[in-house]
Amino acid sequence: MSENKQLDRNASWAKPVSRLSTADLPRGAVNLNVAGRQVVGPLQGFGQLWQKTYRVRLSGSEVTPTQVIQVWKENFPRFWPPGNKFFGPLTGIKPGEVAVLNLAGPGGLSAPGGMPVISTGVLVIYADDESFSFMTPQGHMFAAIITFSAFDDDGTVVQVQALVRANDPLYELSFRLGVGHKAEDEFWQQTLENLAAHFGVRGQVQQKVTLVDARVQWSQARNIWHNAAIRTAFYTPVALVRRLIKR
Repeated sequence: MSENKQLDRNASWAKPVSRLSTADLPRGAVNLNVAGRQVVGPLQGFGQLWQKTYRVRLSGSEVTPTQVIQVWKENFPRFWPPGNKFFGPLTGIKPGEVAVLNLAGPGGLSAPGGMPVISTGVLVIYADDESFSFMTPQGHMFAAIITFSAFDDDGTVVQVQALVRANDPLYELSFRLGVGHKAEDEFWQQTLENLAAHFGVRGQVQQKVTLVDARVQWSQARNIWHNAAIRTAFYTPVALVRRLIKR
């Protein structure tokens, strides 16, 4: 590998951080459960370990993988299902940047007052011309690494691949009941369908799910202290009272 290529690859990775920080967020972002949190990968999660792959082929489109990734990074929230919001910094999706997520419940339903059901975030750990990856913070539904990519396979194929564990016992229970898995699958399927539609393609999303490790990690059960869903639920009535007082 040439020295220039090695430098480019190094520049694509985020520098290690001990705690997350947020800045330059748009007005209206509910910024909870992100600043001061550590990032956690699958090794630090509680539940069963899954690898989930979602793909859509952009049949009939002449768009290249590099062009897809450029559009995806520049318009990332635009392709999400309704009710879910991604508040990234003004600099966009770049290594080391932190985004705040305001997520809706099943069916895109918000909490009272239009508040999110879960407020959490992600750290961009890698980004280049053909892929980018996120890592989740403490309290997120998943202890995960999620990679978004595009590649050529007799035409351009777009992919979301997630290596995930439920972060704590409560999240794991929702996945065991089928609610968590169903919501996640529908989220990324709709995202890819929306992205394909942007390029004029009515794509059929293919999904592959592999159970990598069926065990749970009881040593990580204490992760429930940071549970973003619980903390957002406690924050919501307080925020609504503050709004009423301001009015």
